[in-house]
Amino acid sequence: MTFTRRTVLGGIGASLMAPALVRAQAASAHVVVVGGGFGGATAARYLRRLNPDLRVTLVEPAQRFVTCPFSNLYLGGLRTWDSIGHGFDDLRAQGVEVIHTTAQDVDSAARRVTLADGAVLDYDRLILSPGIDIRWNALDGYDEAAAELAPHAWKAGPQTQLLKARLEAMEDGGTFVMSITDGAFRCPPGPYERASMVAHYLKTNKPASKILLLDSKDSFSKQGLFQQGWDALYGDMIEWVPLSDDGQVLRVDAAARQVETAFGTVHRADVLNVVPPQKAGWIADRAGVTDATGWVPVRAGRFESAQVPGIYVVGDATIAAPMPKSGFCANAQAKVAAAAISAELAGQEPPTASFANTCYSLIGPDWGISVAGVYAAQDDAVVEIEGAGGVSPIEADAEFRKAEAVYGAGWYEAITTDIWGAA
Repeated sequence: MTFTRRTVLGGIGASLMAPALVRAQAASAHVVVVGGGFGGATAARYLRRLNPDLRVTLVEPAQRFVTCPFSNLYLGGLRTWDSIGHGFDDLRAQGVEVIHTTAQDVDSAARRVTLADGAVLDYDRLILSPGIDIRWNALDGYDEAAAELAPHAWKAGPQTQLLKARLEAMEDGGTFVMSITDGAFRCPPGPYERASMVAHYLKTNKPASKILLLDSKDSFSKQGLFQQGWDALYGDMIEWVPLSDDGQVLRVDAAARQVETAFGTVHRADVLNVVPPQKAGWIADRAGVTDATGWVPVRAGRFESAQVPGIYVVGDATIAAPMPKSGFCANAQAKVAAAAISAELAGQEPPTASFANTCYSLIGPDWGISVAGVYAAQDDAVVEIEGAGGVSPIEADAEFRKAEAVYGAGWYEAITTDIWGAA
């Protein structure tokens, strides 16, 4: 079977197209959702859509959720800050109770969530969508204080604004250095899109500047497509140094804006951006659902914790490879979890789980690329559907690249409307 981009996009939430199985029996049940991003807000909306009588409470500290997707475009000057922030009024209009505070603890035995103000929420089912946290000091010298000098900007918000301010203050002819971690981290193509958007900003405003990417890996997502775009748009402005050429950073001196590699090479930056080692958001630890990796193993057919019954985990915090840690995947996983919970509360079997992912990356204003995948649950694991998905063709012409940039913008508007409602 041939899967087109339209097929992949149309497959999101296909597992929800089951008979109307969820209307009556769960009226008194309470589902608490922690985290109002791509996973949590989606889960809250679809729980109410599947069963309008279900009580759903969403706990999210931010009044407006700022997305990591398209935050690189903000750094590049192609998006405003307001355009990547989303409020919760539409979810409230759908009957979701939204509480703007932090969940501090989870008692899975008592099925209870304690909030920052001491309030307690009892739940019948709990969905965690905590995103990622930084593994402070896993990279020597990189702690919370260092992040104020060498921002990671891998959780969209003040760190993103700080990194943009650093770029704007940099003199023309300066060097932007990015250290890129290995292992599992949020948005595998993200560092390379960021390099592209920083290059666009510098080419436009500070054309004598350089970008140095120090990578702890020897390959990366959509590598050939990114490097083709870099050569065409930015010439020799971007230098990528892989692991095998001494790209792995082992030590950070944020005060001096310096990094040291495995072979002892020291690089100094005018702006230093560190993409550090990561783990599941800390509330997942408090709930007891993480394993030794720092991430959350799940039962793929429903995205329930493999360790704690009654707790479902979606999004970047999970172990769901080959699905990447992306906003699109969080949205798809949340729909599966919502369907599973609604069916379970109604005393029925959950529908068959299927997932899709499409990740657009922007190299320049009119140069977009993408990767797509289709997945299924098999024996509580996620498997990729062979022959589905794929990446943008390397031989595509300028009109194709421009169209992909337009598709990417359309994807963002569509998925954020699906989650948070129209702006």
